[in-house]
Amino acid sequence: MRKTIIPLLLAAFVLMPLGVPGRTQSKDDAQFAKTLDSYLDAYWKFYPTAATLAGYSKYNDKLEDLSGKSIEKRSDDLDALNQEVVAKINRGNLSPENQIDHEILVEALEYELFRHENLVPWDYNPVFYTDILAHCVSAVLRKNSMPLDARVKNAAERLKQIPALIKQGKDNLKTPAELFTQAAISQMPGILDFFKSQAAELVSGASADAKSKFLAEIPKAVAALEDFHGFLKGELLARSTGNFRLGDQAHARLLRITTHGTLITDELVARARADYNNLRREMALVCIPFYKVMYPEVNIEQMNRPEEELRNIIIKGVFDKIKFEHPDKSEFISLARQTAEGIRAFIRKKGLVDLPEEMPAFAPLPPEKQGLTWTRLEGPGVYENGGSSTVYITPIPQDWPQDRVNSFLEEYNDYVFPFWVVRSLYPGMFVPTKLAWDNATRVRRLYPNKPLLMGWPVYIEEMLITNGYGNYDLRLRLSQLQMHLKAAMDFLLELNIHQGGMTKEQAINYMTRGGFQTEAEAERKWDRIILNPGDAAYAYIGYQEILDIEKDYRTLKGSDFRQGEFLKKLLSEGAIPIRILKPRLAQ
Repeated sequence: MRKTIIPLLLAAFVLMPLGVPGRTQSKDDAQFAKTLDSYLDAYWKFYPTAATLAGYSKYNDKLEDLSGKSIEKRSDDLDALNQEVVAKINRGNLSPENQIDHEILVEALEYELFRHENLVPWDYNPVFYTDILAHCVSAVLRKNSMPLDARVKNAAERLKQIPALIKQGKDNLKTPAELFTQAAISQMPGILDFFKSQAAELVSGASADAKSKFLAEIPKAVAALEDFHGFLKGELLARSTGNFRLGDQAHARLLRITTHGTLITDELVARARADYNNLRREMALVCIPFYKVMYPEVNIEQMNRPEEELRNIIIKGVFDKIKFEHPDKSEFISLARQTAEGIRAFIRKKGLVDLPEEMPAFAPLPPEKQGLTWTRLEGPGVYENGGSSTVYITPIPQDWPQDRVNSFLEEYNDYVFPFWVVRSLYPGMFVPTKLAWDNATRVRRLYPNKPLLMGWPVYIEEMLITNGYGNYDLRLRLSQLQMHLKAAMDFLLELNIHQGGMTKEQAINYMTRGGFQTEAEAERKWDRIILNPGDAAYAYIGYQEILDIEKDYRTLKGSDFRQGEFLKKLLSEGAIPIRILKPRLAQ
């Protein structure tokens, strides 16, 4: 069993509301539906905190049981479920739509088996535990599908079980990678603050009896949490010597079962390397007129340098001049909302693509959820009808020294910032996810294709530029090209770090010199690739798949091709596996 790790993303299923179209079922379809329900109920039983976030309330009074016996039983159950899905259900007898859902479920099961065989987060990832602790009580109290007293009662039951969960964590955790332990340590102050000062406010409207029983459990839970914090900082950190790389076979398997694509890795690598060269060449061409104005004393034509070195000088020279025009630290989140509204207005004015009527809210990411991702989209759970979505942004940490703050803000200067908003916030994953919900079945909402959702906004970036966003300001074009370059480099970094032996020093040098990223951005990217394997590769993979699908769709439609109609069609059946989507759109 490899000592590799990946966080359990407890909010993996909180983005997609329920709304499954009804249809007459055959015997085989009915058996598949029954098997799917059995799988999901068993999943939620093992991960009750994730169930609460999804709006599945059956296990709201339970907390994860991560004892050796429970984990072994779950592993046996997965083997049995896999046999049920793969061997006992005749896929060919299912309806065409259920055939798609069956394939999605098969790979969901394979990912769960992969987690037990290769990732083993309960043994090698302390963030697995801190994520549960950050959500287990707050999710129960904040979900309003049940009366407050019932929620408070369930939350009190979970509070009682926290000491046992923490004991299991202390017993289970072996030799995690240092970065995972550091990430867990950074989460603990926010988690403790929630239990010490915020939890009581959430039960203020409950009956006296329910409130008193809940509050009586708080000191016991806090004592256990403080003990766990000390364990993380002391004993576990001292033995956090584990390997942070997945390894070539495990990482390749992870990408295969989470991307559902048609492009092989060698083809994607070839495209990324070509993009690296071509994008840097185009960036240099955009920069030449700026460089001549910004550095009038330098004669580029007389600079006797190799082509790559000359490009670096020209591009970096321009970025060095424009990087000081950036948002203020205090206005970073409010400006993100304002920029998103401007992008939305531009897309609508130009009629580029149909957008959802609603906008997500924008808010700082709560401290107890920080440490793994810079941005996070949360919305109604899959078992909830309707509700709003929120895009959370990690505030610039207060403990960052001023030079690191400046480095970060210079990375997201006024010309890069709009494209960061497009990629990460709006449209981001919010718009394609909403568009994919309309006609998607439950299983497609539970397991959306992440490369498709993350590649979609990369495609939109180019549309903004070619349609005149920012009045064709070439500094915006330069920044959009850099964002595109980042996507290609992120994909290559993902492979080189997890499947190769690239060191942190090599990775940061590659990002700062080859991609013109700041030190703060490169440090953040390194952490992201280690903490969330696969995530950095999805945008580039999805974008390349979309380009191939577009090529076929253009051939099919000829002069009738319209980008907006194509983008809508792309998600009209939900974010389904690309290898299924591609031939369907070519028909």
